[in-house]
Amino acid sequence: MADIFSVVLRAAAFVLLLQASGIALFMAIFGERIPESGAAVRRMGGISALLAVAAVVAHYLLEAGRMAGDLSGVANGELQGVALHSSAAAEAALRILGLVLIAAGLRKASALGSACGVAGATLAVIAFTLTGHTSVSPERWFLIVALAVHVLVVAFWLGALLPLYVATRREQPAAAAKVVAAFSAAATWIVPGIFVAGAVLAAGLLPSLATFARPYGQLLLVKIGGFALLMALAAMNKWRLAPALAREVPHAGAALRRSIAMEYALIVCVLTATAVMTSFFSPD
Repeated sequence: MADIFSVVLRAAAFVLLLQASGIALFMAIFGERIPESGAAVRRMGGISALLAVAAVVAHYLLEAGRMAGDLSGVANGELQGVALHSSAAAEAALRILGLVLIAAGLRKASALGSACGVAGATLAVIAFTLTGHTSVSPERWFLIVALAVHVLVVAFWLGALLPLYVATRREQPAAAAKVVAAFSAAATWIVPGIFVAGAVLAAGLLPSLATFARPYGQLLLVKIGGFALLMALAAMNKWRLAPALAREVPHAGAALRRSIAMEYALIVCVLTATAVMTSFFSPD
């Protein structure tokens, strides 16, 4: 039971943390383009950050339960002491610091707020490198950079989806189309970094192609398949739905929002698969 709760909280922490980080990045880059929806987006980012703090703390406290193999371990002071001196504690602390900075930075639209939010997102992403397979690999310094790039780009993509969704509702169609086009132009160069960094991680962590026949490799294939579907949706948004919105084609905004919602659901599924993969399985 402790393992089940742990993986659920881990997945929730992944989604909320990356969403908050990505919203901070989005507002720093594109915030001026969404004057009518900026306040709502900042509010959603701040709420995401605070919920992520709760998920991170709860997941960390469950580490003692996982050590004991039972939820009663959460109340075991000795096991909590062991967890406190582990890399998981440092990871949780850095994530919480980053999330607090994000929440503070998103309170108001200003250059200082943007800088604070970006700094928080950076710390939250760096926290991913403190634990896991990359942190103990002989090539860890090389893989840590790849992991940081991988997570940062995922945050950039996921965090943009809610702002874009809100913008298509609250901004004028022409303004919404411009911000979607601006994000798509940036994403064309940035998002492939997910695949490149992921390939570097796979090359460094997978001992052989036989790993794809085991649970870790099978979940990795699920992630790759999800990424391919996401790229297809993103291409449709860029080349079909965003131009239709700019031309004020009837129902173009609704169609774009449906596509954005599908992207969001797919990324959540991929992050859930990541939580299961990194909680229960090893590339070895």
